[in-house]
Amino acid sequence: METIWLYQFRLIVIGDSTVGKSCLIRRFTEGRFAQVSDPTVGVDFFSRLVEIEPGKRIKLQIWDTAGQERFRSITRAYYRNSVGGLLLFDITNRRSFQNIHDWLEEAKRHVQPHNILFLLVGHKCDLEAQRQVTRQEAEKLAGVYGMHYVETSARDAINVEKAFVDLTRDIFELVGRGDIQIHEGWEGVKSGLVPNTVHSSEEVTKGDRRCLC
Repeated sequence: METIWLYQFRLIVIGDSTVGKSCLIRRFTEGRFAQVSDPTVGVDFFSRLVEIEPGKRIKLQIWDTAGQERFRSITRAYYRNSVGGLLLFDITNRRSFQNIHDWLEEAKRHVQPHNILFLLVGHKCDLEAQRQVTRQEAEKLAGVYGMHYVETSARDAINVEKAFVDLTRDIFELVGRGDIQIHEGWEGVKSGLVPNTVHSSEEVTKGDRRCLC
C-alpha cells in the first residue's frame, strides 16, 4: 500500500522580530499573504505535505517562533526536536542580518545532542530599493557557516516554495545516507505513515494544515 509520507521532518523558523517569519510560513502552507500580521506569541505550529520527487512525499511540521527576547525561554525548548531550520533576516534591515550569528549560537547551545540543518533566507526581496544587505555578503556569510542561501518574498511568492523544498531535499538526502538517523524520543525525524482510507496526497495536504496558537 502506498505511503502517505515517507518521513516527517520538524522544521523551525527563527530570526529577529518583524523579518516576516509568519508571513513566509503562511504563504507556504496556506498560499496567502497577510498585509497585517500579529506578532507571534511563543510558538505557532503549521503542517504541510511536500512531494520532493514523484511519489515521494514528506510531511513537514513547521514551528514559527517569536523573535522577541521575552519569548526566548519558550522557543528555545523547540530547538532540540527540530531537524532543519530556516534562519531569516530582512534584506532591508541590516541589524537583523548582523544578528544571524547570535541566532546560530543560540541554536547550537540548545539543539544538543542533535544537529539542525539550516538554510539562510534573505526575506522581503521585493523591496529591492530599500535593500541594506547585498546578496554577495549574504552568500559569503552562508558559506562561512556551511549553509545555502536563498532570497524570498512572501508578498510576491518569490522562492517561498523553493526555500522549504530545497531544505527538505537536503535533509532527505542526509537521512538516506544515514548521516541523520531516527532516534527514539527525538521528534526531528519520524518514519512514514501508511494510509487506511486516504489515498490522495492533495486531500491529506488540505486536511493537515493547521495552526495551534
